[in-house]
Amino acid sequence: MIIAIGSDERTLLTDAVEQELESKGHELVRFGALKEGASSDEKRWTAAAKAVAEAVSQGECHTGVLFCWTGTGVAMAANKVPNVRAALCVDAQTAQGARRWNDANVLVMSLRLTSIAVAKEILREWCITQPDKDEENLRCLAELRDLEKAYLSQNISEA
Repeated sequence: MIIAIGSDERTLLTDAVEQELESKGHELVRFGALKEGASSDEKRWTAAAKAVAEAVSQGECHTGVLFCWTGTGVAMAANKVPNVRAALCVDAQTAQGARRWNDANVLVMSLRLTSIAVAKEILREWCITQPDKDEENLRCLAELRDLEKAYLSQNISEA
């Protein structure tokens, strides 16, 4: 699997996640502070989230992984990109549910709260769980796409 991965800072956690994914045979495309030679502008959490989300949305990568201190900032930014369903996951069960019921395509983890051991559990579930294809779940995902399209077509002023 080709995975876009980004963060606003490189830490022991980001290094461990990169190593874990590569050890499982995944190809990584790095953004933000994880990209060799990234500029200070590219390392901002907003820029890292945008780059990962666009790589997933445009089909260049199968899925994405993002980090920031709380995880909330990159999740909010990534979810502004059409067709991205970023999920902040604090444990393996949340990751499994996000993939199964929400067809999440960008995994977000908090640099502050996530241990390396928990991150590995989250990654395992994220990588093996497939979206549920039952009728009710598919209907909810269609409603989510319709909601996104409705607001994308509007001229939204600043709040």
